[in-house]
Amino acid sequence: MNFLSNTFMNAYRKKHYPNYWDAVALFFVLSLVIFFAWSAKQMSAPYHVGEPLAISLDPSNLPGYALRTVSRMLLALLFSLIFTFVVATWAVKSKRAEKIIIPFIDILQSVPILGYLSVAVVAFIGLFPGSMLGPECAVVFVLFTSQAWNMVLGFYQTMSSVPPDLKEAANMFHLSAWQRFWRIEVPFSMPGLLWNTMMSMSAGWFYVVFSEAISVNNQTISLPGIGSYIALAINTMNLQAIGYAILTMFIVILAYDQFLFRPLVAWSEKFKSDSVSSEQEASSWLINLFHRTRFMRNLGRKIAILFDRFVNAAMFRSRAQWHRPTAIAIRWERSVGWAWDIVIFITLIAALLYSGQFVVQHVTLSETRHVFMLGLITALRVFIMIIVCSLIWVPVGVWIGLRPRLAEVMQPIAQFLAAFPANLLYPLVVIMIVKYHLSVNVWVTPLMILGSQWYILFNVIAGATAIPKDLLQVADNLGLNVVLRWRRLILPAIFPFYITGAITAVGGAWNASIAAEVVSWGNEKLVATGLGAYITQYTKAGDFIHIALGIGMMCILVLVLNRLIWRPLYRLAMTRFPLE
Repeated sequence: MNFLSNTFMNAYRKKHYPNYWDAVALFFVLSLVIFFAWSAKQMSAPYHVGEPLAISLDPSNLPGYALRTVSRMLLALLFSLIFTFVVATWAVKSKRAEKIIIPFIDILQSVPILGYLSVAVVAFIGLFPGSMLGPECAVVFVLFTSQAWNMVLGFYQTMSSVPPDLKEAANMFHLSAWQRFWRIEVPFSMPGLLWNTMMSMSAGWFYVVFSEAISVNNQTISLPGIGSYIALAINTMNLQAIGYAILTMFIVILAYDQFLFRPLVAWSEKFKSDSVSSEQEASSWLINLFHRTRFMRNLGRKIAILFDRFVNAAMFRSRAQWHRPTAIAIRWERSVGWAWDIVIFITLIAALLYSGQFVVQHVTLSETRHVFMLGLITALRVFIMIIVCSLIWVPVGVWIGLRPRLAEVMQPIAQFLAAFPANLLYPLVVIMIVKYHLSVNVWVTPLMILGSQWYILFNVIAGATAIPKDLLQVADNLGLNVVLRWRRLILPAIFPFYITGAITAVGGAWNASIAAEVVSWGNEKLVATGLGAYITQYTKAGDFIHIALGIGMMCILVLVLNRLIWRPLYRLAMTRFPLE
């Protein structure tokens, strides 16, 4: 009896008691808790308007600056994820809401970051007087605007393309809308959402210089962080400091790739809808570490059980039985739809009339015409950028996405390149233009490409990884040549992802024009002709009338081009090329 009891107790200890892997995992978890607690303490420090915050180029300060920047970006990413789940799901589930949400997202992603800054800084400083929470919240909000729109459009696209067999399975199991969201739609969208999340995190790095070193209304607010460090290094022409900033960025991006995105990508492998298992699957040393633990694995099982109870809670289950709608209900639904369209139309007309009155009262017609021509010049740069990026990155993205091991290696490299701020190339661009007497209007376009090409690459990679392995094997068995394989399988499969990436790339390019059309290195400043340079000029001067005119013109141009070109292509992608 004692032997059986001892055997049972030894087995229990072996299964439930912590081992030395638990100690390593616990150290990692406690480090994260300490990091977030330290970040919260820094954000709540006292601050007074007009009081300068000293930024030092001493490289010993870079680890602290890096932690401050990463904490802001992760907080913005959390809000972006919540916003994505709510807004994108609302747009998919409600056709009426979709008519407002998607055009609104098109407008919001085209609003320059300086437009958000000019409003957010004043609002948040007034909301939290005498505290660092004011400027900190303003920076987080601006980083949120650089991350959220791409994630919303990507999640909206994948949720709209859930295969019919998964929907039929949800109906067979009588899943409620809440259960369907967590059991079907989120798992199906997870691979694409992760790649778009990585892209959004990198996009935050691109704009971190503008958000942490704020210059609005002839005032400058610099918060401790890598962005303000880079801005000071550029203003003082300190190449050594720029080199330290690049090295720090590379280390930080590699760290959060290993601790955050690599485990998430490996975890998302189980959500792929393949009937054929992949020979090469993504792996993560961090997941392997937690798999070797005892206490942490048991804790993870309990958390999974709590999540299952949360998803399957009775209060979230729909008790209404499905029934065929009657003719009266169908007519009522159509009437409500027409009324909703009329409300939207009247609202748009009222907005246009108000905008027209504003322009007539505060801005001359010649100034409006001038801003419109500047917008067309920037639009030409944007379309050239889209064509060049598509020709380069679509083949590269497919090549990476179809090879899991290659994607695993290229993932941190692509994140670092996508996060590389255009400001760090200012010295090279300025020196090259001045030395060789090049045209500023032509050679600032590569800076716009640097800020937006990655939206196409990351979405194409997500599309290529979503192609079922059985379809690829069928193409191999049929002996399709390269041209036919691309025409019949690869291009149709990635087309919805590409269009999503192109739409967000266009918005990113318009935003990048703010940085690209005004480049400086020390006292040397080059200004290109375009709408981005116009907005930058009046933002620094604090002229809100001209800022509103420039931002309004940019929004109108983006909305019109999206309605005429990109949205029809998106509808074509969703109706003709769904991966079913």
